[in-house]
Amino acid sequence: MKQFTYVFLLLFTLSYPLYKSFEDKVAFHKRWKALFPAIFISAVVFISWDIWFTHLGIWKFNNEFVLGFYLLNLPIEEWLFFFIIPYSCVFIYEVLNYFIKKDILSKASRSITIILCLLLLVIAAFNYEKAYTAVSFISLAVFLIFHQFVLKSPYLGRYYIAWTVCFLPFFIVNGVLTAMPVLIYNNLENLNLRIYTIPVEDVFYGMLQFLLVITVYEYLKKK
Repeated sequence: MKQFTYVFLLLFTLSYPLYKSFEDKVAFHKRWKALFPAIFISAVVFISWDIWFTHLGIWKFNNEFVLGFYLLNLPIEEWLFFFIIPYSCVFIYEVLNYFIKKDILSKASRSITIILCLLLLVIAAFNYEKAYTAVSFISLAVFLIFHQFVLKSPYLGRYYIAWTVCFLPFFIVNGVLTAMPVLIYNNLENLNLRIYTIPVEDVFYGMLQFLLVITVYEYLKKK
């Protein structure tokens, strides 16, 4: 049964958001027209990243905990990850937007962005030789700066709140993946700092993935 670990986690993650997508209050299914292209664009970016890092040996997959069907050196579960996780995260984002009408972090979002970006860039500068750390930290910092000062995105505060809430299911799912481990990291390419068994880089990698999906999603909702 170990080989079903990853796929069971994905099905567990998707089950509740998909079930609740058809409720009248949030009516998440009515936003699929904007959501699915956003997820697809994000998946193209992050699957390419995943293939590249797997090829470089920055991480690898444990064959004991996957079904064994691979495409471009990634197990099929990893491909599904980049569709299911964004779906669940955007669902949480929309539920929070529905029930929390006021953007409570609107005024603070600029300060949060500046402090976070400075922190990420400083850490990346001192660890430029660690590929996972440098690429994920710099990419998130640059994208946040682009949002704050170029796009002037009005939803950054809501994004920060949603990611904070998403962190609990992220911690559970990623905690299992890294504890088994389904995914094995080359610690020479990261800070080797863990939250339980989760590399700290995963947090910011997840933030970047979520932000990219939200960016395209919010744009398409206005079309």
